[in-house]
Amino acid sequence: MSEKLIGILTGMGPRSTAPFIDLLIDECQFQYGAKYDDEFPKMMIYSLPTPFYIDRPINHELMKKTIIEGLQKIESTGVSFIAMPCNSAHVYFKELQESINVPLLNIVEETVKKLPIVSQKVTLFSTNSTFESNIYQKDIIKGSHGFIFKDEWQIKLNNLIQNIKMDKKNTQNIDIWNELIEDVKKESIENIVIACTDLNVVLEKTNPLINIIDSSKCLAESVVSKYLKLVK
Repeated sequence: MSEKLIGILTGMGPRSTAPFIDLLIDECQFQYGAKYDDEFPKMMIYSLPTPFYIDRPINHELMKKTIIEGLQKIESTGVSFIAMPCNSAHVYFKELQESINVPLLNIVEETVKKLPIVSQKVTLFSTNSTFESNIYQKDIIKGSHGFIFKDEWQIKLNNLIQNIKMDKKNTQNIDIWNELIEDVKKESIENIVIACTDLNVVLEKTNPLINIIDSSKCLAESVVSKYLKLVK
C-alpha cells in the first residue's frame, strides 16, 4: 500500500474521540481484514475542544473560526483528506471545505445514504443546534421518508448528552436512553438517525430492536473506503 495519512478532527465533544477511533479500527478489520499493527492506516488525530454548551446558544462565528483553525492545523501535517465526526460542525460545511485544500468528508451525506430505499418513518437524535439547523431533516424528507419528532424528546436528549459529557458511567444515562427508545416505538417509527457522537457511549451498551443509523459509523465506513481507494 502507498503512504497515505488520514486526518481526523475530533474532540467535539471530548468523549467522542475514542469511540470514533474504535469504529475506524473495526472498519479496517471488516473492509480489508487488517490484522497486524502495521496493516492499519496512519492517522493524524486532533482532539479539538470547541466553545459548545448544551444549555446556551452557539456563538457561530467563534465556533466556525475555532474549527477552521483546527482543520488548517491538520492539513499542515500533510493529510490526504479529513473526517470530522461532529454533526453540529457540518452546519458550516461549505465554508469549512473552502478553508482547506484537501477533501473534507461530509457526515450528513454519508449518513443519509444509509436510509432505506423504501419510504419509512424516521426520527433524529441530535443536539439542539444540529436539529435546528435542519441539515438532516431536509434530506430525510427529500428521500420520501416521513419525519417524526416530539419536542419532549429533545429535552430528554439534552439531559442525556449533558450527563454523558459530565459522567459517561452515570447509570441514569441508560435509563434516559431506554425511555427515548420506547417513546419512538410508540410512534411506530422504524429508523433512528443518531446524529450526535456523544451518544455512542450509550449506543454501544444497548441493542434496541429498531433500525439505528449511526452517523459516526457511517462516517467511519466512508473514511476507510476512501483510504482504500487512495492506496490502491
